[in-house]
Amino acid sequence: MSERICSKVACRREAVSTLTFDYEGRMAALGPLGAGNDPHAHDLCALHTDRLSVPQGWVVLRHEAFRE
Repeated sequence: MSERICSKVACRREAVSTLTFDYEGRMAALGPLGAGNDPHAHDLCALHTDRLSVPQGWVVLRHEAFRE
């Protein structure tokens, strides 16, 4: 299995989480690495996981492992 890298442009760090969106519900979900076959999911490294921000009015659901 190959290493999964962060989806952010120009970032080559190893991914530690997967981010998915519910646009209609204005919600983002951040959890452990997903299966890797969802084209609508975005893998993030630890740095980008910590820096995650969403538009005003959105809710972020964080898996217990990523709570601040």
